[in-house]
Amino acid sequence: MSDRVPIRKLTSGVPGLDEVLGGGIPEFSLNLIAGGPGGGKTTIAHQIMFANATPERKALYFSIIGEPPIKMLRYQQQYDFFDATKVGEGTVRFVHLGQEAIDGGMAKVLEAIVKEIENSNPGIVVVDSFRAMVRSTLASKPDGERDLTDFMQRLALVLTSYEATTFLIGEYADGEHDTAVFTVADGLLWLYQAIDRNSVVRKLHVVKMRGQGQIPGLHMARITDTGFSVFPRLLKPAETIAEHPLKHRLSTGVPGLDEMLDGGIPSGYSVLIAGPSGSGKTVLSNQFIIEGAKRGEKGIVAIFEKRPNDYLQTTPRGEEFIELVRAKKLEVLYLRPLDLSIDETLVEIQNAVKRVGAKRAVIDSLSGLELALAPTFREDFRESLYRMLGALTGLGVTVMATVEQADSYTDLRFSPYGVAFLTDAIIIQRYLEIDGHLKRAMSVVKVRSSQHSKELREYEISSQGGLTVGNVLKGFEGLLTGRPTAGEGGGPGK
Repeated sequence: MSDRVPIRKLTSGVPGLDEVLGGGIPEFSLNLIAGGPGGGKTTIAHQIMFANATPERKALYFSIIGEPPIKMLRYQQQYDFFDATKVGEGTVRFVHLGQEAIDGGMAKVLEAIVKEIENSNPGIVVVDSFRAMVRSTLASKPDGERDLTDFMQRLALVLTSYEATTFLIGEYADGEHDTAVFTVADGLLWLYQAIDRNSVVRKLHVVKMRGQGQIPGLHMARITDTGFSVFPRLLKPAETIAEHPLKHRLSTGVPGLDEMLDGGIPSGYSVLIAGPSGSGKTVLSNQFIIEGAKRGEKGIVAIFEKRPNDYLQTTPRGEEFIELVRAKKLEVLYLRPLDLSIDETLVEIQNAVKRVGAKRAVIDSLSGLELALAPTFREDFRESLYRMLGALTGLGVTVMATVEQADSYTDLRFSPYGVAFLTDAIIIQRYLEIDGHLKRAMSVVKVRSSQHSKELREYEISSQGGLTVGNVLKGFEGLLTGRPTAGEGGGPGK
């Protein structure tokens, strides 16, 4: 058996899309970009074209029934990927075939396409409004389906013989299809716009891509000034961490808590800090980041409820954070666009981790993240959080996440979302009433595969923004009811 010939691939120029496709777009392939109106079909085609067009690999963009090129370019040139010099020098050419479609239908259009290809020998070909021409032909001729099949076979033969990578753009409703087109196409990308209450979410589905394994499922997408972006729902598996996490522990910056954790947080673990408002969750996460900086471990903080400037001005260790940001030892990442998806959140956090070289990450808070998500993603919050924590710890990052948890004195819960089991360690903070005073108490609920303290210890937050763990609360009964009573031993310290 002869050796296999590897397929050369083109980069799509669309962030995240190459990974979803399985490495890029196979060269000389015929691809269909389908979906409803407003899904971003024209934008993604332009982005791919400008990313690959060169003087040696020229691009031809055919528009048939629909917008003439001058109108289309008026809007496409607003995107960052648009390169006017490529249009001016002839690397990218736009050809309108509206009149040919009106006068002669598919036969005339095919004739014009073949003539243009023969004259310029392009490496990239885009045929826009393809579906509109198909509808017109099928509606006007009884043998339209046969004409479509013949057109597709002849078009595919011409494009293959001239070694062009081709993209047909078609407007299709969900469930609608053209057998002749879908059969001939080597790749099929389907774009969606999902509406849920007052949110609109874009999605991309790679229906097929011949010769390579793509990531299955629906992937979140977004259109911004930079163009089209895709956020893969499954990310590449992380490299195997050589050292067992329990052999290396990270200090939280709070000596008493490190003691309760049997030496600190195991490297690469995820930790949930659960407590009511004002209990000091952010204070603890600040100390965790600052302690890491002291030890040469850079960090990131992902926030959802305040903008970075507001966060730095109001967080207890704001001045120290500002210095760390200036020294490029810390990045404060604000994630609060409209209709946020968990995949977009994960990509942004991962990019920040790689950009900074972070070993510690704080998500402050899961409550804010849940509110920032589009409604359609809140239903799958647990599954999404599982993927996010797994991907981050897989990079060797130790993650501390805070969550707002109202004190309940009738049951013991660690998260309003039922996600406590997803994390490797849980630390709870509670309010207690003792001798007519409101006290704070902390306990380590679990540290996976490790010993830890089972004690409930009092803690204080100083005016300097530091959390200090104090004595074990002994001599009381019913501490977790919020109104403990003195036991046989008396009270604290007895």
